[in-house]
Order: sequence, then C-alpha cells, then structure tokens
Amino acid sequence: VPAGTSIGVCPGPARLLEGTQAGTDPQFSPESATAATTVTGVVLGSAGVLPASRLSRLDGATAVEIAKEPGVPAKDSAPQETLAGIVAGRATDQASVLQADPVANQKASAAAALKFSATDGDLRGMAATNCQQPANDQWLAGARTTVGRTSVLVLSNASTTPATVSLELFGASGQIQAPGSRGLLVAPGATRSVILAGLAPSEEQLSVHVRSAGGPVAAVIQQSVLRGLTPGGVDFIAPGAAPSTRQVMTGVDIQAPAAVTAMTGKSGYDDAGPALQLTVPGPSDAVVEISLYGRDGQKALPDGGVVTAKAGAVTEVPLAGVPAGQYTVAASSDVSFVAAARMSRGVDAEKESDVAWAPSGVRLGSQHVVPVPLGGVRQLVFGALDARASITYAAVTSDGKVRAPATADIAGGTTAAITIPEKTDGADVVGYVVSASGDAAYGALLLQQDGRNDISSLAFMPAAAGQESVPVALGY
Repeated sequence: VPAGTSIGVCPGPARLLEGTQAGTDPQFSPESATAATTVTGVVLGSAGVLPASRLSRLDGATAVEIAKEPGVPAKDSAPQETLAGIVAGRATDQASVLQADPVANQKASAAAALKFSATDGDLRGMAATNCQQPANDQWLAGARTTVGRTSVLVLSNASTTPATVSLELFGASGQIQAPGSRGLLVAPGATRSVILAGLAPSEEQLSVHVRSAGGPVAAVIQQSVLRGLTPGGVDFIAPGAAPSTRQVMTGVDIQAPAAVTAMTGKSGYDDAGPALQLTVPGPSDAVVEISLYGRDGQKALPDGGVVTAKAGAVTEVPLAGVPAGQYTVAASSDVSFVAAARMSRGVDAEKESDVAWAPSGVRLGSQHVVPVPLGGVRQLVFGALDARASITYAAVTSDGKVRAPATADIAGGTTAAITIPEKTDGADVVGYVVSASGDAAYGALLLQQDGRNDISSLAFMPAAAGQESVPVALGY
C-alpha cells in the first residue's frame, strides 16, 4: 500500500456567535480587537532531504511553500541526520492545512498547532489545538450547552470527496436522539459548523461521536464560557483516543484546592474546577479506577478513586482536593470508555478566568513531532505510569535545525514538566522531536501566559506510522 500524504487540518480562529437562523448552522461575528490566531508547523526530513510540503488553505490554495519536490539523498549523508521545514507563528484568519508528501514510500513526520489568544471581549483567554489528521471516526468529550456556554462543532473536509457526517450525542442521562444529527454534508474543501445547543440543549456534560462516510473530516469543538458579563474562558476541544479500557491524560494543571472549592461553590461556577469526564458508549456500566500521578508520585482522590460510569451516558468525576500541581490522570476499567480532563485557571469570581480540556493521548513511541506555538510559558509534561520511562527530546528551531537531544528519566507513577526556552542559540524554539523507551509514557504540551489566567493543553499526536501499519475503518 503506497504511503499517503501527511495532513494536519487546523480550524479557523475562535469567533463569537452572532445569531442563528433556522437549523443549527451558526453565523459568526468578528473577533475582538486584540484577537490573534497563528499556526506553527514542523516537517522533518532526513539525510539532507525535506519532503515536499506546504501550508495551504482548505480549498487547496498554497499559502506557504515549505519545501519543493525532494531531491536525491546524498550518499555520504548520515541516515540519522535530521533537518526541519518550519512555519513559525504565521497569522491566519481561516482554516488551513499542513501537507507533507511521502519520501521513498515512507510517510512524512509532520505536525502543526493553532493558537488563539485575546485580551478583550467575551472570548478573552487562550485556545490552542493540534491540527488534526482527518478521520472517519472520532470522539470529542467535554462540551456543555447550558446557559452561558457555547459549543460549536467545526467539521472540515480537506479531501476531494464529499463527506456525509452523522453525530451520536451522549449526555449525563444517556444517549440523545437529536433530529438533524444525521446526514450532514460537508463539501470538499469546505467547513461546516454545527451549534450543539441546537441538537442537545441544556446539557451539562456532552460527548460527541463523529462518523463520516466518504471523505474523512477533521473535527474540533470551539467552546466558550460567559458567566453573566464575566468571560469564563475559551478552548478548542480536540478528539481524544478511541474507546478503550485505559485512558490517560497528561498535562492536567490543578490549582490550590481551597481556592478552587471556594470558587466552585458560587452559583454558576460549578464547571470552574478540575474534573474528569467518562463516556461509556456500550451497553454495560463501567467500574473505573482513577489514578492521579504528580511530581512526587500518586495522589489519592478525597472521595476515593473508583466510580461507576453508567452505560450510554457521561459521568463527571471532580478532581478537586488534591494538592496544586501538574498531573497525569489515568483511568482503567474492564469496559471500553472515552475520557477527557478539564482544568481551569483563575480563582477570583470577579475577574476573567480560562478553561482547557486535556484529551486522552496515545502511548509515546518513536519520533513524535510536537509543534510549539510562540509566546507565553510553554512546558513539555511527561507522565510514566507503572515503571520507569526514558524520554528523549530534541528542540527544533526556527532556522530549520534539530538540536542535540536531551534525555529525561521519569520514575514510574510520576509526572515531570520541562520548561521550554524561548530561544536556543538565538533561534526561536518552535517544536520538539520526542521519543520514549521503557514503560508506558504519555506526553502533552502545556501553554500558559505570565500575568494572565490563559491555559491550554495539547496531547502529543501519534508518530508517523510509515509502512508499519495501515488503518482500516470498518463500518456499516
């Protein structure tokens, strides 16, 4: 089977809803005066050759040509010699696509991330997401459609084939049968937005299963919170891992428990604290064991770490009560389920706050490309579950160089954070190449901002599979 093109689809900027006409398709108003949206992308090459790659608009028009058709590798080039093609903080006002062609029938290693930030308006805060590999089956957890919460599902079709999308919605009381959730057509090179409140109103917990026939789509939920006149944050909810008996989320930043408890006790602030959401799509309840691993080892949840998640529904488990810090959250059961973790910044109800969702991630393997948006406080967060893991991470800089790697040993049952420098040898750090060995390890990129409550968490994307595996989708 020939290796395919590596594709990452980035959503457009976060926008306020201006209103809706009949149905669930939104109209958008312009962003705030200070809103800024940028795309940062990294494409890896080897032996002196970069894959042909580009950043383009969703309709296929090229915005930035990263590398032209690759040449022939030099005979004296070391196989391990690595170089990179870079898109560093390019401003964008619409959905975009990072594409990298295969080289020698090997899929290219490439990834991109989008970052939105604003210091005024109702969308005050920061939202970041990985640019998604289009798929025909995806799960997104963490939406909410109660008063003051806006959740918009954005579907992008970067293929040349029309996509027919069907949505399965799961709420706290069970699966939701929503007219208009089936047969949504997304044209080639187009984006379609769906207001989830039009399909499932007044849902405190909502998970969305996105399935497409025909072309694969990239799906993300733009979610924002407004408590009265006070902005409560904005985030892009990205797809997590498929249903499994174990789900792991790292890069979960928890604030001081006393301050969180005081804030969540106020009316309208029940979703301002950390929590884990579990969705069980099957017909059997799941008894889920939850473990939190911090810098100093495992921390116990105040009310125990075992919960029963109802079949066909969403169950929320508060994570308040543990000491402040960065954690890896692991959940396991004998029944397959989907999970995502919520975190927030800000403990003053009179001031704006921000919210972020950490989707469940994949076990780290070899050569994960981690794009790092410019600006703010940036950290690589790694979690090892049962036994020691060794992490190798090499910085990628804006001059196209992959720097000498460093190694970190992570003890089993702990979480470690590595602060990313702004520059290395005078060049901006725009990404990392991460590999892991030893026991199961997971990673995320945590973004914050000095002096502000901005926060976002991005799980590492899977490494390029090359010729080792071919995804096969079974449907009916």
